[in-house]
Amino acid sequence: MTRAKDISKILTDADISGNIDVDGVTNLDVVDIDGAFTQDGGAVFNEASADVDFRVESNGNANMLFVDGGNDRVGIGTATPLSKLDVTGGFITVSKDANTAGRVGASEYITGSTANDLIVQATGSTITRFYQSGVNSLNIDAIGAVTKPLQPAFHVKLSSSQTNFAVATTHTISFATEIYDQNADFASNTFTAPVTGKYLLVANMGLLNIDIDATYLFIHIATSNRNYTNIKDFRALDFDATYWSQSVTGIADMDANDTAIVQLRINGGAAQTDLEANEAYTYFSGYLLG
Repeated sequence: MTRAKDISKILTDADISGNIDVDGVTNLDVVDIDGAFTQDGGAVFNEASADVDFRVESNGNANMLFVDGGNDRVGIGTATPLSKLDVTGGFITVSKDANTAGRVGASEYITGSTANDLIVQATGSTITRFYQSGVNSLNIDAIGAVTKPLQPAFHVKLSSSQTNFAVATTHTISFATEIYDQNADFASNTFTAPVTGKYLLVANMGLLNIDIDATYLFIHIATSNRNYTNIKDFRALDFDATYWSQSVTGIADMDANDTAIVQLRINGGAAQTDLEANEAYTYFSGYLLG
């Protein structure tokens, strides 16, 4: 075994076989090698888990690679990484293998940071795709149009007409047929908010044969926090309303698991009002704005 005290004699233009033992050598803090260094076997740095850092310089950056031993962080371009991996002053390029599932054409995925803006770009493709937990959640196409495949959104209609509504009773409208239900949040006549946010809710009722003697008719969207109501007094009419369309719209503040339903109530007059199943007149829609 070659002792460390002899390093100065042998580390110049020489090949070294075996081990260099530097244990217990006084004042030997740094081994400085000028020129190329080739390691053919495995290498472990800081096997004893000491609170020491590891740094690799490049031609233009003193901290091209920096391992913060005390904070268990890795910096690229920085000696003060703020997270597990902190890339500062540049971009990261990740090229996916051609056989990898989910590949978009010949795309190269580039992510980086400029100031406080995150830049994500897919080259060689007309669509930039964002994934959350491996699921495609946001797309930007070549014209800048943004689509969100999992954004909560629904549009439902009646499966059949509802007839002769009893008066002085609040009725929950039965929307049994879904036109679409993105994210599957509508069931049993009820929309359930999957996350806290502001939701645009729209309901329209195609009503038939409203009695002239009805003192009022209202429809409202009833949410867990408040109701959004449209009310009409039909006593001002000269005859029964054969056709009547009534709608209500609200931007509802909903917490996760809050619900929204559509209700109708008629006071006064005969129980003769019908709700038409035509989807052009009777529907309930919603969309998460943010």
